[in-house]
Order: sequence, then structure tokens, then C-alpha cells
Amino acid sequence: MTDRPTIAPAHAPRWHEALFYTGDDDYLAATVPFVEEGLAAGEPVLIAVPTYGLGLLRRFDGVDGVRLLDMVRAGRNPARIIPGVLHAFVAGHGSPVRVVGEPVWPGRAAADYPRCVQHEALVNIAFADHPVRMLCPYDAARLDLDVLADAASTHPVLMRGGDRQPSLGYTRPERIVDAFNRPLPEPTTATTVLVFETAGLSGVRGLLVALATEAGLPPDRVTELRIAVNELATNAVASAAGPAVLRVWTEPDALVCEITGSSVLTDRLAGRIPPPHTTERGRGLVLVNLLCDLVHVHTTEDSTTVRLLMDR
Repeated sequence: MTDRPTIAPAHAPRWHEALFYTGDDDYLAATVPFVEEGLAAGEPVLIAVPTYGLGLLRRFDGVDGVRLLDMVRAGRNPARIIPGVLHAFVAGHGSPVRVVGEPVWPGRAAADYPRCVQHEALVNIAFADHPVRMLCPYDAARLDLDVLADAASTHPVLMRGGDRQPSLGYTRPERIVDAFNRPLPEPTTATTVLVFETAGLSGVRGLLVALATEAGLPPDRVTELRIAVNELATNAVASAAGPAVLRVWTEPDALVCEITGSSVLTDRLAGRIPPPHTTERGRGLVLVNLLCDLVHVHTTEDSTTVRLLMDR
């Protein structure tokens, strides 16, 4: 399993594999050798899986060269996984690394799912030039067939029952990202709306802090949300031809803030790859992804909408 398999199509990255497992034994039969072979080759290993997976792989807890993360927490926002989990690990090692990463699991909120698929597609672009091999488990016994089909479209290689095969459904990542660039559902509760320009940024921050405090967010979360919204609001009016719009509302478990501006976000990897330390440009959306519990982005031909959720 050390060599990367030869697969088609030719443009597909050969290091990003999906594991379709059915039960604990099947899960362990693939993940344990993957980790052990990496360690034997001197490759640091990141295991970022949901809580139950960490329990199955607890034999690696404390093993030199292995880092374990609970994806339920670390990957709560799928847009955080590349900059905050994967890039942070890959960039910290000059040698080849391995990753067991499970961003989709039974019971994960349906609202998260489109961002999860985009994440898996963007992995193929973000790490194309890095010495990394990734194995992504999918619970084939409990996940819907549509989920498995999406996994086949974002992973060039599929493993099932010890057999590794090229994914005939693999699709260029740009097409997958664009296919899930869908209009966001409208809020079903009362919404506060503020139209603003550059001169109104202080008003955006003040209104946001008041609403977040009223919604019951603790002070540290209010501060994080203020920082995130300020980054988005500033970007929305910095180079736009007209004003931007802030909308805020509450859902049963979250406060939702949305900013729509006339600038169009065309970089699919925006917010996923931290920029070099020598520049401040490009840090805003990365910071937003790191601070918030869920981030949705929807672009049209003449606008970009970014929706943030903070759990409460």
C-alpha cells in the first residue's frame, strides 16, 4: 500500500482515496495498515475522524509520529478543515505525510453537507503539489447512496473490502465545487437588515455585538463573531460599486449573520489556504473560516453572499 496506485483519468490526483467500510472490522482492516505503513516509512500521520473513530483507533494514542483530532470539533465547519487541520499539519512537516480524514459521518447535519462535498473536491486542488496521501472513510452501511456517489466523484480511488479500484465517477474538482454553489435557503424567523457602505462599518459592528449578546452568545464568541463579520463587511465594500447588505437572525441552535456584496468571489480556494506571512492579503476569509462554526458561500454573476453561523 505504500506506492500510489496508477489510476485513470490521467488528471486525477492519485493520493486521495475514499474507503467505503461496513462495520468496525472493515474500518480497522483498512485504516490500521494505512497508519502503520506510514509510520514504518517515517511518515507523520494525522488521524482526524469523528469521536467513534478515535475510539476504534485508540491504539495509536500517544504513538510517536501520530496526531489524533476529533473531527466533530475540528471539522465542525467544513471550510475550516483545509486551513485549520490539513494545511496546518502538512505544512508543519518537510517529509511526506499521511492523513486519515473523515469529514462526513452518519448524523452530521444536512446543512453541513454541501460544504463537506466542496471540501473533499478542494482537497484535490489544495494539496496537488504536496507529498501527502489521504484516506477518507465513509460508512457505506449507514450513509445514503447519494453521499457515496458524491464521494466517488471527489476521490480518484475507492477502497472497499480490501480492494482498491479507480473511481469511474471521479469528476474534476472545479465542477464539483461549482455544482454545490447553490442558493442558500431563506431564513424562517424574523431578520434584522442593515444596508451599509464603508462609512457604516462601525454601525455594522455595533449592531452585530448587540444582537449577538441578546442571542446569548458568551463574550468570547461575541468577539470572534464581531471580528469575522468585520472582515467580511470590510471586504464587501472595499472594492464594490455599491452598498452591501447585512442580515442577522436566530435559529434554534445558532446565530446567523449574512453579508451580500456586489463583488464576485472567483477564487475557489479563497479562505482555504493561509497566505504567506509576508502579506496580509487573503487572510480575511481564512480567519472567518477558523472562527465560525459554519460558513456558506454563494456566488452569482454579480454578487457574493457569505453566511456565518455561531452555535449558541
